[in-house]
Amino acid sequence: MFGLFKSSTWSRCVKGSFTAFRRRCVSHSRRFIGENTEVVGEQSLTPELRLRLFTPSCRFWTERPELWPYEDPYWAIYWPGGQALSRPGEDTNGTTRRTWPQSLKARCWLHEERRLELGLLCLSLRDRMWVCKLVAAVATHMNSELNGLQPPVCLTHNIMGSPPAAFHLILLGDMFYDQSLATSLHSWLNRCMETHGTKVLIGDPGRAQFEEHAIRRLLRPLAQFELPDSVREENYGLSCSGVWSYTPEL
Repeated sequence: MFGLFKSSTWSRCVKGSFTAFRRRCVSHSRRFIGENTEVVGEQSLTPELRLRLFTPSCRFWTERPELWPYEDPYWAIYWPGGQALSRPGEDTNGTTRRTWPQSLKARCWLHEERRLELGLLCLSLRDRMWVCKLVAAVATHMNSELNGLQPPVCLTHNIMGSPPAAFHLILLGDMFYDQSLATSLHSWLNRCMETHGTKVLIGDPGRAQFEEHAIRRLLRPLAQFELPDSVREENYGLSCSGVWSYTPEL
């Protein structure tokens, strides 16, 4: 039966089926996110922005964990490192106002339209199930639309094992929560900088895994922000979040 199809015809059939399947997955993900998140934004470092987040008002907050159809909803939490990267602020010397280059990552980073001109990509660095990464990308697009922004390009595969692409800028928010991941990131960032001169900014609230890692001594502090009370409560009492420039020549 397969012999009745030319290889090009079979390829088009497979591609068409996958496209239709992906379209259905996106539609289902949009509906699921809309029904199971809440639009909030005032209790953060960027109160002018609105996001679809996982809150105590959401149905699954009190449901049994096994009923949640995806992996942990990291994409529905506005993590403090991402908040610091998304906030206009002052340098640590308090003299220069600047707006951090921003990106919208699966972990709810937000950006302004002019940042898209830099050719930034939305990076999903963790090697998760395809469907989970898809729902993260869909949430990213929905949050962009909610703020009247053009959705960014999203990559849904792990790029750390690939040759470094020519990124102008890489933003990492809250990615140093695990020692092994931090070590992999360190190596990948070095390759990106050596190959393309990529600039790297890192946002983190000072988690132990971040403070104790070797990369910490290669970072130059740019800014630090006090977290709102509600964000402190959600993050085990962490009181501040900072932005660092990755500077290997230090």
